[in-house]
Amino acid sequence: MQRTVFFSILLLGLQLCFSQSLNHIETDVKGNEVLLGKINKTALTNNSFNEWFSKNYGDYLVNKSVIKQLKDSLKQYEIKVFLGTWCGDSKREIPRFYKVIETAKFPESQLQVIAVNRTEDAYKQSPNHEEKGLNIHRVPTFIFYKNGNEVNRIVEYPKETLERDMLSIVTDNKYTPNYMAANYFDYLLNSKTLDALKNEEPELVSRLAEFVKGSRELNTYGYSLLRSNQTEKALYVFDLNTKIFPYKYNVYDSLGEAYYVTKIYSEALKNYYKVLSLNPDDKNALEMVEKVKLKTGN
Repeated sequence: MQRTVFFSILLLGLQLCFSQSLNHIETDVKGNEVLLGKINKTALTNNSFNEWFSKNYGDYLVNKSVIKQLKDSLKQYEIKVFLGTWCGDSKREIPRFYKVIETAKFPESQLQVIAVNRTEDAYKQSPNHEEKGLNIHRVPTFIFYKNGNEVNRIVEYPKETLERDMLSIVTDNKYTPNYMAANYFDYLLNSKTLDALKNEEPELVSRLAEFVKGSRELNTYGYSLLRSNQTEKALYVFDLNTKIFPYKYNVYDSLGEAYYVTKIYSEALKNYYKVLSLNPDDKNALEMVEKVKLKTGN
């Protein structure tokens, strides 16, 4: 009994220690260092990350006239940043972001930076799940808060430059972030039931088709739902994407994978066959058909 209590206390202590750790580094399956959880600039200027951080920080020329217009208003905000140290867009934009906010003398106490993973079981997630409920489907994502409420965000890359996008956000707030279809879909899934959305499906397909950025936009969003165990929502997103892009084989591949993960093998098989009808030599679909057949004994 005493031994059990001792190990329970030890485990709790280890969990607490990890939850409070800053600049935590792990090694991925390829032997590369990755940062996970809350970090600061110090982590990015050390170890293997410094090579890309310092180069992209040094190469970026900040528009000081825009910074002059931006800096006083920016200080009224808090910023939460999600990035992946494995992600090319993060490697490009995060050093630029730091150069912008440092030139603007943005208070470090109003900045929170979280590094997320890319593994299948922790896709776009941090160890302590700071991303939960924030629709982090692309990285980097820069979220701007005022008085505790989200005002706007920059998703993956700026529409003009970071400083110009930030100026638009903190002055007139007429800024529209990238990947509006995924952002809009997330709003719908959190404000309506799936049954209600299915009843509106023809109008929804037509509406989303107007501004979705290709088939991968909702696919990526769907995977963020699938990997966070929101399987019913993920299936709906993937299925709707096949109706927006009926001639794209990758959308059926994603829907097939979601059905496979949820063990609905007949639907998984149907979608992998659809992939092969559009792309007969697709290696993944051919392998998955055999996997499904082994599962079902067919």
